[in-house]
Amino acid sequence: MEFLINLYKPFFDLHNWQTVITSPNDWLLILSLVIMECLLSVDNSIVLAAQAHTLPQRKQQEEALFYGIWGAFIFRFLVIGIGTYLINLVWIKVLGSLYLVYMSWRFFHEKITKKKKKIHLFRIKGLSPVWQVVISVEFTDIMFSLDSVLTLIAVSNNPVIILIGSIVGIVAMRGVAELIMDLMNKIPELEPMAYILIFFIAAKLFLSIPAIDIEIPTSIFTLVLVVAFVITFIIHFWRKHHRSN
Repeated sequence: MEFLINLYKPFFDLHNWQTVITSPNDWLLILSLVIMECLLSVDNSIVLAAQAHTLPQRKQQEEALFYGIWGAFIFRFLVIGIGTYLINLVWIKVLGSLYLVYMSWRFFHEKITKKKKKIHLFRIKGLSPVWQVVISVEFTDIMFSLDSVLTLIAVSNNPVIILIGSIVGIVAMRGVAELIMDLMNKIPELEPMAYILIFFIAAKLFLSIPAIDIEIPTSIFTLVLVVAFVITFIIHFWRKHHRSN
């Protein structure tokens, strides 16, 4: 019990919340986390919405998504608490950075080979249609969000920053999923850019192990994110102009 209290105590540290809320640098980092969450979770949001739309009535769809989003908040809270503790262990940092590299490699490998990972949706017999969809939404959200949670934790080890970024990201994804999907359809270079950033985050995490002990400051990470977006848009409009000629 004492271990659990210590694990989640930082979430209820009012001084930590005050420091984060009043720090411009922390808000820059939160904005970066929200952007990463949105880029990585767009498929998640579309799949969850599609599952809810299998229900015949609008009220049932809204009810399933309501319970689903609260389940997502609770899951993120639990995982972030455990993750911010584990990420301080050297071997977890090494494994985490290797997994982030694997995520990046897997994305580009699937793009080159045109293979897509199959998504298995969960169904439990004996439950009402609404609760079947809620359970399915929760399992799917857990399956999708482990990657994005690891990415966020690799960027910052402050649970308050990660929690704010994650929650704002979830709300943004549920609210503007179609707009973000439309933007990524118009600018397809955004998706590979996100996985190039994941490779950078993997390097950031690996460099922070005690044997190397190099911390990449928040300002540098934010700058890399901005430069990545600028280069992505330049490449997109150059390719668009090149195709039109």
